[in-house]
Amino acid sequence: MKKYAFGADIGGTTIKLGLFETSGSLLDTWEIPTRTEENGKNILTDIAEAVSAELEEKNISRGDVEGLGMGVPGPVSSDGTVLKCVNLGWGIFNVENEMSSLTGFKVKAGNDANVAALGEMWQGGGKGFQNIVMVTLGTGVGGGIIIDGHILPGNNGAAGEIGHIPMRDNETEPCGCGKKGCLEQYASANGIVRITKRYLAANPDAETALKDIPGFTSKDIFDEAKKGDKVALQMVDEVGLLLGKALASISCVVDPEAFVIGGGMSKAGDMVLDAISRHYTEYAFHASRGTVFKRAELSNNAGIYGGVRLVLE
Repeated sequence: MKKYAFGADIGGTTIKLGLFETSGSLLDTWEIPTRTEENGKNILTDIAEAVSAELEEKNISRGDVEGLGMGVPGPVSSDGTVLKCVNLGWGIFNVENEMSSLTGFKVKAGNDANVAALGEMWQGGGKGFQNIVMVTLGTGVGGGIIIDGHILPGNNGAAGEIGHIPMRDNETEPCGCGKKGCLEQYASANGIVRITKRYLAANPDAETALKDIPGFTSKDIFDEAKKGDKVALQMVDEVGLLLGKALASISCVVDPEAFVIGGGMSKAGDMVLDAISRHYTEYAFHASRGTVFKRAELSNNAGIYGGVRLVLE
């Protein structure tokens, strides 16, 4: 095993890059803009140039680099073929082969959520486990599945799309994916605001401090819940119910050792994990009721950690 490796997490606005020792130590991290113009034709070249500049600055020989691992915001097949990344303007092509030709390194790529889950398993909240499901609660609901220490990508690279598990048949508004009634329409940061507004519209006499907060956010809901606001507590419990039920269904299929909860909403702390785990226990198959819940620890660095772990496989 060579001494160094690079991780890259490609986002729609910025690309996060990290230089690591292959032991798992993060040596440096930085960002470059994601140039999506002209169907993102400059993205890989920009990454290659940024890596070259880092090697020169740190006086590291290319021969000491094990490789480069990347998280991509879209489905990636097991052979490294990107199956369209709308946010980047990419079509269908083998991103591993192209990146390898630009850098001369071994390159591995995967869906960004799956790669982040791999990072959390390696050096984050899932450390010590080989079978985890990561759930990211942010603007949407994302996820990644790790089985026996390896990403489970699925046939189309779409395994772990937890946010699009169908939960309600009577939904009238479409999800961003085009379906209706997806988990992320209720259990994301936007989702908890949506269900709270719907509740208040249907219950105009409800007493809650949220009525005094114009344009309240998910953070406001959690803050008021911590103060004991009954409506806010009810909404947090509703999100916990939906997530607990969805994760109980997932556990019937993959039976993980741990669920690792990340994303902006996880910053609300034990309140979120407690609500999810309580309802999970209600719905889980008896053999899986002991699955533990952990908070993600790597924050925005999970993707670059996971990229390096991908290369080390």
